[in-house]
Amino acid sequence: MPTIPNNTANLPADWWRSAVIYQVYPRSFLDSNGDGVGDLPGITSKLDYIAALGADIVWISPFFTSPMKDFGYDVADYCDVDPLFGTLADFDRLVARAHALGLKVMIDQVLSHSADNHPWFVESRTSRDNPKADWYVWADQKPDGTAPNNWLSVFGGSAWQWEPRRGQYYLHDFLASQPDLNFHNPAVQQAQLDNLRFWLERGVDGFRFDSCNFPFHDAQLRDNPPAPLRDARSVSAVNPYGMQAHVYDKTQPENIAYLQRVRAVLDEYQAISIGEIGTDDALAAMADYTSGGDKLHMAYSFNLLTEEFSAAHIRTQVEQFEAKVADGWASWSVGNHDSVRVMTRWGGQQPSPSLAKVVLAVQVALKGTPCLYQGDELALTEADLPFEALQDPYGIPFWPQFKGRDGCRTPMPWVAGAAHGGFSTAQPWLPVPPEHLERAVDVEEQDGDSPLRFAQNILAWRRTQPQLLSGEIHFFDAPEPVLAFRRDLPGHRTVLAAFNLGTEAVTFDWPAAAQAAELTGHGLPASQQGAQITLPAHGGWFGTLA
Repeated sequence: MPTIPNNTANLPADWWRSAVIYQVYPRSFLDSNGDGVGDLPGITSKLDYIAALGADIVWISPFFTSPMKDFGYDVADYCDVDPLFGTLADFDRLVARAHALGLKVMIDQVLSHSADNHPWFVESRTSRDNPKADWYVWADQKPDGTAPNNWLSVFGGSAWQWEPRRGQYYLHDFLASQPDLNFHNPAVQQAQLDNLRFWLERGVDGFRFDSCNFPFHDAQLRDNPPAPLRDARSVSAVNPYGMQAHVYDKTQPENIAYLQRVRAVLDEYQAISIGEIGTDDALAAMADYTSGGDKLHMAYSFNLLTEEFSAAHIRTQVEQFEAKVADGWASWSVGNHDSVRVMTRWGGQQPSPSLAKVVLAVQVALKGTPCLYQGDELALTEADLPFEALQDPYGIPFWPQFKGRDGCRTPMPWVAGAAHGGFSTAQPWLPVPPEHLERAVDVEEQDGDSPLRFAQNILAWRRTQPQLLSGEIHFFDAPEPVLAFRRDLPGHRTVLAAFNLGTEAVTFDWPAAAQAAELTGHGLPASQQGAQITLPAHGGWFGTLA
């Protein structure tokens, strides 16, 4: 196996705080071999696009060997590439090209569960006394034959599946084909640390940890109590999973010590991490998991991935996180492969492309590391797919009340006039919506006022503003839908920022010192007269205190 140096050795220790992450969903980015599914060579061929956008880190969703029942988040071999996506040699070429462009490579790791055809589980399920018997979470049935407790699967129904070969139930927080590993077993912990090392030796610069608060469960298997307030943020409102307070099935205290072991391995390679946290009090878990400099580098939750869209909501998320953590760090994400695209979620059925601009401007101005999802820079909307086109095992049983995640996973449109938007020469695994063609990359690259051009400009501009990269944040009281705050960094002028999240013009009077000078270069429309700022629909303004 080649040992490839990563791309962080000569950077400041906290370089990731000022970085921008760009998420690539491999199945839908670019198909290089005409089978209708995106692949690693396809990603490699478009790394120039990502670099030109202004991203620093490429987060690549799972490409490991998998039965693809959950499209790669069910791993059958943690140390190999699924043939659907290419080979290990293809991955090595991707890393080399990314590093040549100055990009860092972050890959997904699904630590808490595997696929049911992983050799570990194939052995574990055969008996109660084999060498892997305790590598997964097994439990006896109740006297009446029912499941060991009331825990639910995120994807619906009981989190327990009966296994006749052992005469026991096994735990699965997601699909029944995704059995949970038993992290109370030290051998399991070490095996997953070894898997991290495999990719670190190949030059990976960091990891995004999927469901990073799920590895440990309550060893006593106690029932979860009812939720005092139903969770409709991290799961669909029609999913009974949100009716429980998830006290015992995840976010256990033992997870802290394991994340410290993970961080020790990462530090050996100067690699970084970001964790996905879906839990009842996600902001508290984000704080716990990122504080102290000995666990995750940064984390994100689903709190900005819901339909709640207001200045007050965004302010509340940031202020509550800042209040809970002294030295931790957030990554503010408004879109990913699990959520309805932000343009539709926050803009409705006919959103203005200007919404994409102001949302991105807010992301890059908040204190934290922005994480962008492929296609959001084009202002892509959620695809409305017919039932027969659905692929997502989460969405199919809940349809039509919840249509699953396919609508945000449709292929990237690269060339408006090409078959399937230039994504593939074959029929793609999900169709390319016709309305996405008018937002194709080649179209937006030719339009100086497009969301793509705005994204390139504001990400480049952000690099010139150290206050936005690492300054403290303090919010001002402002009338809805205005979000207003300041960013303070010792040795630099205070930066003021105000954004109109609404569709009507708003005039806003700064409650702070009026002697503010407008910063130019960000590209949002606004006008200033003394302390008074007029923000058109989806407008924004940056200034510095004199």
